[in-house]
Amino acid sequence: MTREEKEIIVNELSEKFANTNYFYITDASTMSVASINQFRRMCFDRGLEYKVYKNTLIQKALGTLEADTTALEGVLKGASGILFSAESGNAPAKLLKDFRKKGTTLPLLKGAYIDAGLYIGDDQLETLSQIKSKNELIGDIISLLQSPAKNVVSALQSSGGKLAGILKTLSEKE
Repeated sequence: MTREEKEIIVNELSEKFANTNYFYITDASTMSVASINQFRRMCFDRGLEYKVYKNTLIQKALGTLEADTTALEGVLKGASGILFSAESGNAPAKLLKDFRKKGTTLPLLKGAYIDAGLYIGDDQLETLSQIKSKNELIGDIISLLQSPAKNVVSALQSSGGKLAGILKTLSEKE
């Protein structure tokens, strides 16, 4: 690979890092070609992108980010693949868990970058899969805000029914 080709790859990778708030770095060194292809198929089906890069190119591209990514640079050993997610920070973690349900423990999670937060190590996978996306948080807030209003409306409706029944009973007595 020539120097110019490496520069092009670093520039493209830097641009992806800048435009994507969520990416995961995985260990691709122990995966077979068949399992990588199967994993890429799952990624494609879920709208995620997975590519394997050289660690030095990843390290140079990470250096262009405004956030402190030195902890991620420390895990760059062996072949590394990067999972990019434009929509949700937990989608790659859920994909990794689903892929592991098929009987393989690979690929191992080296680290993740979620909205300038760093998660290092495969033991963080469970935590990452439970992170809520922006849309899920907005939905939770809306449901919390609507809950008291729904309670008031239902109380008024049930009380109104009782009141109407009492008035009907009183009018029938006379």
